[in-house]
Amino acid sequence: MNSFALNDNDTTDTMDINDDTRGLNYDENLLFEKERTDTPGVDLPTLKGTSSRTGQPTRKNIGLHQVSEPQVVRHFVRLSTKNYSIDSGFFPLGSCTMKHNPRINEKVARLPGFAHIHPMQPESTVQGALAVMHDLQNWLAELTNLPGVCLTPAAGAHGELAGVMTIRRAHESQGNAHKNIMLVPDSAHGTNPATAAMCGYKIRVIPTKETGRVTVEAFKEALYADGDDGHDIAGMMVTNPNTCGLFETDIAEIVDLLHDAGGYFYCDGANFNALVGKIRPGDFGVDVMHINLHKTFSTPHGGGGPGSGPICVADNLKPYIPSPIVLKEGKQYRLERDGERETSCGRLKGYQGQFGMHVRALTYMMSHGADGLKRVSEDAVLNANYILSQLKDDYHVPFAGPCMHECLFTEKYQKENGVTTLDIAKGLIEYGMHPMTVYFPLVVNGAMLIEPTETESKDALDRFTKVMKKLAADARNGETEKFHDYPVSAPTRRLDEVKAAREPKLRWKNS
Repeated sequence: MNSFALNDNDTTDTMDINDDTRGLNYDENLLFEKERTDTPGVDLPTLKGTSSRTGQPTRKNIGLHQVSEPQVVRHFVRLSTKNYSIDSGFFPLGSCTMKHNPRINEKVARLPGFAHIHPMQPESTVQGALAVMHDLQNWLAELTNLPGVCLTPAAGAHGELAGVMTIRRAHESQGNAHKNIMLVPDSAHGTNPATAAMCGYKIRVIPTKETGRVTVEAFKEALYADGDDGHDIAGMMVTNPNTCGLFETDIAEIVDLLHDAGGYFYCDGANFNALVGKIRPGDFGVDVMHINLHKTFSTPHGGGGPGSGPICVADNLKPYIPSPIVLKEGKQYRLERDGERETSCGRLKGYQGQFGMHVRALTYMMSHGADGLKRVSEDAVLNANYILSQLKDDYHVPFAGPCMHECLFTEKYQKENGVTTLDIAKGLIEYGMHPMTVYFPLVVNGAMLIEPTETESKDALDRFTKVMKKLAADARNGETEKFHDYPVSAPTRRLDEVKAAREPKLRWKNS
């Protein structure tokens, strides 16, 4: 690994890439490959006057790896250093919002009154926990201008399911069961059409074409494709800002047309980090929206979760959202009882959702305040546009103009020299960085979607863009062969990913 890749504060204009040392980068074996003896690390005396009551042969050892305590400790410490995390480096994953998780969130979530409770305790003993959930419902309602909030969904896709089930329940209750078509842009997250199909809807795609946005003309073509006035349209699922990093500028007019046809607007909230505190989705016509607490409101995800995907709905859809929600009666808080709200689409999850994430998200909101949350979205958009401005001459930008909280490039310039998006991603690994989101959205070839979030410093962004410029320069100069070998300094070299997917090795065999 070269020394340039290891220093977040590097501000030099030159890079030393000739240092081939791997330093303390261990190639760690499996724990049971370290066995050298039948003697366990813990030696317990044989119990006297006892016999086995299992009917099975007596074991020679306890079935664990026969290694010493130092071997165990060193093994897991070394494994822990292989985890690339937001605490160890920059995660430029577009559409993922991999921001820093403030430690105050963790401290509050570990308070005994939150960490040591059980979902089946009497409500009188968990009034503080229920108050947290009730306050979170109110914060989300205020930030979205969507007053109906259910905290149950366990993550983003689960939130989508809850939202589309709410729409379906509303149509059925209103005698509109014939509405069986969901409109979805071709730039949508793949979970959008999948969720709608799971709920029994047919999918009709809205093409975004050369603009990267849903135009009024394209929407009308999809809305009226059945030859009438949109009679069968149940709703529309759109991410705003969309997955190209652009705000849907025609959204107000589009929503008016959708509502006139009796459809509901479902907004995928994955990109809410660009809007929070600046504009409320309910103000531009959103009827249903899920919120990724593990994106916008800094609760852990990407292996450190669990996620959390509450939904927020307009007032006319409140009767149909899943149960339970938290109610306040006088000074007491309680959960809805099963079946209490007959119009509900039902219960989606055991117990009341990911409570630890609720605590973290509310802590984040209260520590920032309304003004701080507004600054969050402003800084996230500023950082993305800074990266766009730094790299626009080195990488192809498919859509003109400024972006929102993430910027989009393609491999067009590099592919002319035999270097692909995958090669660039592997090159970032060579320089000790996590790659950006690649090959998504699918509406552009060789996509590279970059989202810096607001928590990255200018130094970190400069270091990232410097590496990206270096990779672009190498491609321009014809140094293509090394791209096909990257990474060469990592413990595990480049894999044949197609073979790995088609012929996975799922069981270790002692050679």
